[in-house]
Amino acid sequence: MTYSDVSMFAQSWGLLFLVTLFLSACAYALWPGNRARFDEAARLPLEED
Repeated sequence: MTYSDVSMFAQSWGLLFLVTLFLSACAYALWPGNRARFDEAARLPLEED
């Protein structure tokens, strides 16, 4: 296995992995069930102790 082979593998499958990871993160952030959790987290810095 040469550097060229490893580089080609990393470029093709690495891109697919990162795109999948990005889409999963977007789906998690935009999922309707998580809205209350994110709204609470957004208000947390504004609350006084």
